[in-house]
Amino acid sequence: MPAPERIPPGGLTGTELITLLTKGELTVRGQVRDASNAVLFCTVAYEGEERSCVYKPVAGEQPLWDFPDGTLAGREVAAYEISEVTGWGLVPPTVLRDGPYGEGMCQLWIDPPSGPSADGEPPLLALVEDEDPGDGWKAVVRAEVDEGRTALLVHADDPRLRRLAVLDAVINNADRKGGHLLPAPDGRLYGIDHGVTFNADDKLRTLLWGWAGEPLTTEAVEALDRLELALEPGTALVTRLAELITAAEIDALRGRVEGLRSAGLHPGPSGAWPAIPWPPV
Repeated sequence: MPAPERIPPGGLTGTELITLLTKGELTVRGQVRDASNAVLFCTVAYEGEERSCVYKPVAGEQPLWDFPDGTLAGREVAAYEISEVTGWGLVPPTVLRDGPYGEGMCQLWIDPPSGPSADGEPPLLALVEDEDPGDGWKAVVRAEVDEGRTALLVHADDPRLRRLAVLDAVINNADRKGGHLLPAPDGRLYGIDHGVTFNADDKLRTLLWGWAGEPLTTEAVEALDRLELALEPGTALVTRLAELITAAEIDALRGRVEGLRSAGLHPGPSGAWPAIPWPPV
């Protein structure tokens, strides 16, 4: 079944944005200094169009003992490719390209909401004192906030977050933090920082456990059906992924999609890996 049509961010079509990010001239404007790897804020310009973007050169990546294969940049692009097949558009347009410091990931910058509408944007995460999360919220875990005092970490019962929880289960996201959730001015929600994904071993670590054990929505099942077809051997998606992640990771990806579709449920923590990222935000 075809993916639903979406309007991409930035006033250009999805294809035009990918062309801009791939062929445009990158100019470094600054650096995100609190990141563990090199993250450069840039502009990219092509045929009269210019947008802000993030450029993460492979040369600036720190090695990870538990992700010894491939690159953070390759996995970030793979996450975008999978997101596009679902039809949800949860990852900003992302490409792998050469830049001022060599090959790296280049991703469209998402501006935060501003003005009166931003003030009314409901929070996605919260800490509550009660045992029950309350209407409109899903409980994640009880956490210590001060010495001797705990609070319940909750996330919004938001369909945008629920889609992202499914995507994270598919790509085996080991680091879904609150700071990786970007509401956009048009009301959409994006997830970023997908460098530690696609491991062949179960690494799912997220703040979005609120639906664990609940049935998948109809739209999630349809998205998984699209992914199953797109991940059959020899497809264009598999050929593209082979340039970004390993064959073992592609096989594991295919197995996770089939497993989720068969179970029909949101997964829960495996117990073999810390379930909550640290720091959570």
